[in-house]
Amino acid sequence: MAADPSVTGVAPSLSAGVVGSFAYFTVKDRLPTILTKVIDTIHRNKNKFFEEYGEKGIEAEKQTISLLSKLRNELQTDKPVLALTDGLQDTQSWNQYLQRQQILQGDQESVSWFKSPWLYVECYMYRKIQEALWLNPPISDYDVFNEGKTQSFFESQKAVMALCTYVEGVKKCIKELSRNQIFEHFIKLLLVSLWGNKCDLSISAGQDNSQKTSPLDSLNSLQPFILVDDSNMVWSTLLSAQRPGQSGKATPVRVDMVLDNAGFELVTDLVLADFLVSSGLANEIHFHGKSFPWFVSDVTANDFQWTIRQTLAANHMWMSKSGVKWQGYLKEGVWCYHDHPFWTQPHEFSDMAADAPDLYATLQGADLVLFKGDLNYRKLTGDRDWDHTVGFDTALRGFAPAPLCSLRTLKANVQVGLQPGQAEKLASQDPDWMTCGKYAVIQFYTPESEQ
Repeated sequence: MAADPSVTGVAPSLSAGVVGSFAYFTVKDRLPTILTKVIDTIHRNKNKFFEEYGEKGIEAEKQTISLLSKLRNELQTDKPVLALTDGLQDTQSWNQYLQRQQILQGDQESVSWFKSPWLYVECYMYRKIQEALWLNPPISDYDVFNEGKTQSFFESQKAVMALCTYVEGVKKCIKELSRNQIFEHFIKLLLVSLWGNKCDLSISAGQDNSQKTSPLDSLNSLQPFILVDDSNMVWSTLLSAQRPGQSGKATPVRVDMVLDNAGFELVTDLVLADFLVSSGLANEIHFHGKSFPWFVSDVTANDFQWTIRQTLAANHMWMSKSGVKWQGYLKEGVWCYHDHPFWTQPHEFSDMAADAPDLYATLQGADLVLFKGDLNYRKLTGDRDWDHTVGFDTALRGFAPAPLCSLRTLKANVQVGLQPGQAEKLASQDPDWMTCGKYAVIQFYTPESEQ
C-alpha cells in the first residue's frame, strides 16, 4: 500500500522491503522464531492430543505441523502470499484484502512476505496459524499461545495482589474522596494500564515478560519516558460525559476498552475498569478482544473469563474480592466482552467504517474508547512511515467514531504527534527508542463535533 506521499499526503506503509528496518528484522527473525515455537508447542502436546482424541489427534498434530513448516519456509524464502482456504466467516474478507494488495502492488507475485506492508504479512501469519489448526480437527480449538499467557499471569502474582489491594482500599473510602483525589487515583491507574503494556509476549517472541513487582512503585520514575501525555484530556472527556439526560437523570457514561495482552496487562485494564465504575466516572465498560489466539499474547474470550476466575479463586483476600466484583459486573451487564472479526484482520482502522460498519457504529456509542498497545496504535496510524511531527489526527485518516485515546509503550517504528526536534533528540540518546518498549504515549483525539 506504499502510496506516494507527495501525491496523496499519506505516508507509505512500513515494510520488510526496507533492509535493516525493524519491520525487516521482524519478518526475517522474529516471525520465524514465533512459528518455530508454535510448531514445538504442538509437537510437545502430542501425547495430550493422543489421550484426548486417539490416533485422530496424532494425525491432526502431524498435518498441522506440516502446514506450519510449509508456512515458515514460504516466509523465509519470500514466496507470494496465498489465499486462505478454510472457509470460515472471515476467509472471504481476508482474500478480498489480498486482491486489493495485488491491485495496489501491481501483480500477484509482488504480494510476498518481504515486499508487502509489514502490518499485513504479520497479521496474515497469525491467521495462517489458525488456518493450519482449523483445517485439522479435532485439535482446531487448541490455543498454541495459552502456556505463555498462563505463565505470564502466574509470574505476575505479586504485582496483581498489590494492584487489587490498592484498588480495594480506594473503593472502601471512595464516597469520602474529593474530585481531586479521584483524579489522582484515576491518573495512577491509567498509568498502570499504560505501563502494563510492556508485558507483550509477541515482542519478546514468547520469552518471559511478566511483571514481578508492584507497578505502583515505579510510576514516578517512569514519568520522563512518556513522550506524549494527554491524560488530562481523557479526564476532561469523562467529566464532560457526566451530563443530565432529558428526565433530569444523568445519562450513562460508557467507556470501551480495545484490549491488547492477556496476563498482567489484562489485570491492569480490569482494575482501571473497576475504578471507573466504582468512582462513578463510567456506568458501563465494553471490552473488545480477539476472536482467536493472536499476536502471541492477545486477549481472547477464554483468556478474559479465565483471568477473572483465577482472580476470584486466589488465596488472597483483596485479589479474590476483586474477582468476585468483576464476575458481578459481568453478570449485571455493567461489563461486557465483544470479539468482532475485524480485530483479527489486517485492515488499518481508517477502513473500519467501510469494511466493518457494524463495529464502527458500536464504537460510536462510547463516550471514550481506550486503545491498548502497540498493534492497535499501528492500526490507528495505518502502520505508515509518517514524519514524527505529523498530528495524531492526520495519521488517523478520518477514523473518529468517538473520543479516543491510545495507551501504548513503543515497540514498532511508527510514532506521530511529537514536538519538532523531540524524535531527533531521542534518537541521539537512544537509537532504539521506537522499538525498545521503554517509552510510552497517552495520545488523545476527539472528533471535531465533540470539541
